[in-house]
Amino acid sequence: MAVKDIFQAVLEFDEAKVSELTRKELDAGTNIQSILNDGLINAMDEVGKQFSEGVLFVPEMLMAAQAMKAGLGVLKPHLADTDNKPKGTIIIGTVKGDLHDIGKNLVGMMMEGAGFNVVDLGVDVDTEKFVQAAKDNDAQIVALSALLTTTMPAMEATVASLKESGSGVKTMIGGAPVTEAFATKIGSDGYSDDAPGAVELARKLVAA
Repeated sequence: MAVKDIFQAVLEFDEAKVSELTRKELDAGTNIQSILNDGLINAMDEVGKQFSEGVLFVPEMLMAAQAMKAGLGVLKPHLADTDNKPKGTIIIGTVKGDLHDIGKNLVGMMMEGAGFNVVDLGVDVDTEKFVQAAKDNDAQIVALSALLTTTMPAMEATVASLKESGSGVKTMIGGAPVTEAFATKIGSDGYSDDAPGAVELARKLVAA
């Protein structure tokens, strides 16, 4: 029994097993950083890779992310006792007028799996709420989702307000109708068309 078994259990979408193995590793005194990085984060990176290669699809990614979250839930109380700092704080939400959340939820879970602190504002979130949450949580990134072309102007307004706030927070956008060209047009710092790409983008934006 080792950390690699946690990795494997995430790839098998087995929430109960991930939870149980994570607890066992903690009880055995295994380094928390190793459980987090080698067991959970690496597993989600592998899931992202398999998704990009067309081996896994969105339903499997969601199941893997749920399994990873089960392990994260066991680790969280112990992470506070270590020097393990989150890689950064990300505010995520679906913009005003849009109630779609599957893509947003998946990106949020993948971000958590990659070691970010994620604050999920839910759906139908107005501009002021995004700006206030970024300030209250000292966020590095605000991630905006939209699935309707009719709500893309709300995305543009939110990006503009975040820039005007002077907080220096980076923005990233995504969703079915959203494109790289639109991201550039509205002045967003980045765009991704899938969850693994969003994680890579977030890592780059935080490191920049």
